[in-house]
Amino acid sequence: MPLPVDVLRIRLRNEIEMCQRELRHHISISDPSLSSFPVMVSVTFMRVPGPDWEEGKVVHRFVHRMAIVISEDYPMEKPIVKWQTPIFHPNIMAPSDGGYVCTKLLENWDFGSNLMTFIKGIESLLVNPNPANPFGNDMCTRAAAYFNRNKYRPPLVMDQTDRRIRIIGDADA
Repeated sequence: MPLPVDVLRIRLRNEIEMCQRELRHHISISDPSLSSFPVMVSVTFMRVPGPDWEEGKVVHRFVHRMAIVISEDYPMEKPIVKWQTPIFHPNIMAPSDGGYVCTKLLENWDFGSNLMTFIKGIESLLVNPNPANPFGNDMCTRAAAYFNRNKYRPPLVMDQTDRRIRIIGDADA
């Protein structure tokens, strides 16, 4: 049984505001008033290294996008997730292959699940591909074979949210 629409709107508004406040990523919503469903939440991951394939080698992308479609049956029903940027990953399909995301977070979705936990989980999956559990399409199985032979080592990315100025040494010296 779905939540009453007014309760769903309050819950969803709270979840989106928490994501916007707590995450360093850009979060936007197709209908900020939540007047009709389904609603699309767009997530742009910022400064998160993820693998892509270019010119016969793995490269790192630092900006990624996905769309989360939320129906009026949320949170009883899991959202639909579509990846929107190029990727070479065993657990995330390229947009041209459907953009589906394979994750336990969706398999185990229940009333207690929320957008914040889900987005953090996708961020972790992006940096830590799981070649033992790939999607069955060609690109994902190729990525799984590659990452079984070569561990993905994403570059470290400095936390850009720390903007404090550091003065080293004595100003009077």
